[in-house]
Amino acid sequence: MADPSSYRPKPGQIPDSPGVYKFRDEHRRVIYVGKAKSLRQRLANYFQPLASLHPRTATMVTTAASVEWTVVSTEVEALQLEYSWIKEFDPRFNVKYRDDKSYPYLAVTMNEEFPRVQVMRGHKKKGVRYFGPYAHAWAIRETVDLMLRVFPVRTCSAGVFRNAASAGRPCLLGYIGKCSAPCVARVTPEEHRELADDFCDFMAGRTGTYIRRLEKQMMIAAEDMEYEKAARLRDDIEALRRAMEKNAVVLADATDADLIALAEDELEAAVQIFHVRGGRVRGQRGWVTDKVEAVDTAGLVEHALQQLYGEERGDAVPKEVLVPALPEDAESVSAWLSGRRGSLVSLRVPQRGDKKDLMETVARNAQQALVLHKTKRASDLTTRSRALEEIAEALDLDSAPLRIECFDISHLQGEDVVASMVVFEDGLPRKSEYRRFQIKGFEGQDDVRSMHEVISRRFRRYLAEKDRTGEWGALAEGEAPPGGEAQAGAEAPPGAEGPAGRDVPVGGEVPAEGAQDDGRPRRFAYPPQLVVVDGGQPQVAAARRALDELGIDDVAVCGLAKRLEEVWLPGDDDPVVLPRSSEGLYLLQRVRDTAHDFAIRYQRSKRTKRLRTSPLDAVPGLGESRKQALIKHFGSVKRLKQATIEQICEVPGFGRKTAEAVAVALAQAAPAAPAVNTATGEIMEDDGGTTA
Repeated sequence: MADPSSYRPKPGQIPDSPGVYKFRDEHRRVIYVGKAKSLRQRLANYFQPLASLHPRTATMVTTAASVEWTVVSTEVEALQLEYSWIKEFDPRFNVKYRDDKSYPYLAVTMNEEFPRVQVMRGHKKKGVRYFGPYAHAWAIRETVDLMLRVFPVRTCSAGVFRNAASAGRPCLLGYIGKCSAPCVARVTPEEHRELADDFCDFMAGRTGTYIRRLEKQMMIAAEDMEYEKAARLRDDIEALRRAMEKNAVVLADATDADLIALAEDELEAAVQIFHVRGGRVRGQRGWVTDKVEAVDTAGLVEHALQQLYGEERGDAVPKEVLVPALPEDAESVSAWLSGRRGSLVSLRVPQRGDKKDLMETVARNAQQALVLHKTKRASDLTTRSRALEEIAEALDLDSAPLRIECFDISHLQGEDVVASMVVFEDGLPRKSEYRRFQIKGFEGQDDVRSMHEVISRRFRRYLAEKDRTGEWGALAEGEAPPGGEAQAGAEAPPGAEGPAGRDVPVGGEVPAEGAQDDGRPRRFAYPPQLVVVDGGQPQVAAARRALDELGIDDVAVCGLAKRLEEVWLPGDDDPVVLPRSSEGLYLLQRVRDTAHDFAIRYQRSKRTKRLRTSPLDAVPGLGESRKQALIKHFGSVKRLKQATIEQICEVPGFGRKTAEAVAVALAQAAPAAPAVNTATGEIMEDDGGTTA
């Protein structure tokens, strides 16, 4: 590990001008490439005290052994040089997007005497027109099959073309009218190239003009009583329309644009691109990358633009590029894109309308891609086994944790404090074992105290189950199991609220008092080998303390902190840092994220339920239909509160006993806070009026 001060340039040695810089390690390998408007200011940021640097940046500067730079005249030149160096040196600390698959393109070889339509993958070649990328090669072939009826362009390989030319007979496509058969000189090279140009124009989105031209020719043929020609043109138009229907219109103004969206977490980022031409989605692609450098969303967007357009020229760069966040130097990036296209390129964030809606769709695709990337490893038994072994080794466990339980706390500014417990067995989620908790021991926000309460409640239930099944052996009458409580005081399985303040399993019911065992294993009969808490040292210490108080010493505890994905163990001052490529880290992340999402959903449902509660909910036997009848009769809850029992009895279906119960419930209800019209700032009355 090198000391950054050992290779820090002397004061005044770094120029105050735009440029690109390289960090090299002790073996002279380039490990990081960056650009800056001012090299002096940017490089000075790398030589601050290590404690003030981002951990990833600190790792980079301590790995490096030297730094060098190249001065350029403009920021656009710096952007281009940065991309070239990243491609040339492949630095380990730079974000590099790589395709998650080799996407197929529809290609037209305009660089040949007789252009050919085909499916192509890999690097793009000069003189070839590309359309796409497509998700599947069969989608390209379906489109081409429809298009060849109208544009009979050659699709055969060079060998087939030569064999047909030497034999003097075209292939089958030539006989059925889906190839103009240039191999036997049915058309001249010029006529065949014109067909290829029309094919490319149609695929590029210029569809309306061509279809209108065919419709005009069809009408003329019909007027001239050339009905066979008119029928053939009609079928051609229908074929083209079917080809167009495969790409629905998403932007009504026939826009040519690329939409780029990102989904990211602390370690990885996924990018999705939709290619829109003529208002239709013509292609889609995506990448996933490790966040090996300290970079924000704007930086990820800039890297994605470099990756996407670094090798493109002309129309391959669209007129408009829509992104979720503008790069730090958006003007320079826009100028660089304009230079590659040869005309102005607009780089912006959509704010409203169809483009914003489509951007949200792209963002959902990016989120799905990231989730799929993280979870597809979990479907493989060998990978799951390796993940569990890595966790056991990193946490110094006696065996692989076949059952992992993870706990998370969720609240909104100290209100509706809830917790979740998710269970993973053999590396896979076991949703029937998930539980939800309400924090009942205290009011307010205290994640550490909440974690202690939840862990205590979960494992008291476990000890009670062991006592019930006789695993503790004969106990003295009224004696509690070690570290636990007597059976009479044991809790029900935590989860959604039940009668008398009890908790129940997710989707379950509260068992009747004294219910007999049906022979199936009880919900909390199995202890985990590992408890994971969402948090750092304080939460881990609270969980360990709860287990110690119950006398449980055979369950390991760790915490996973979100900020740097560090694993914390009880009593340790330093975290356990798993390798970025570790399958064990992926599994812990997935367990933690699942618990987090489960807790948030429960917290939101409780908040929604609380905000929608009505004083009428406290009236026993009063269903939704009769509640609606009351509100409809009186107009508002405020007017209902002012009504007498005799007036309530006038509502159909209400006797005096029910009317008295309604009046008592409304009288005991606390006055609700006044609602505010957010548009005008006025206070809304219950009866629909306003007050100043």
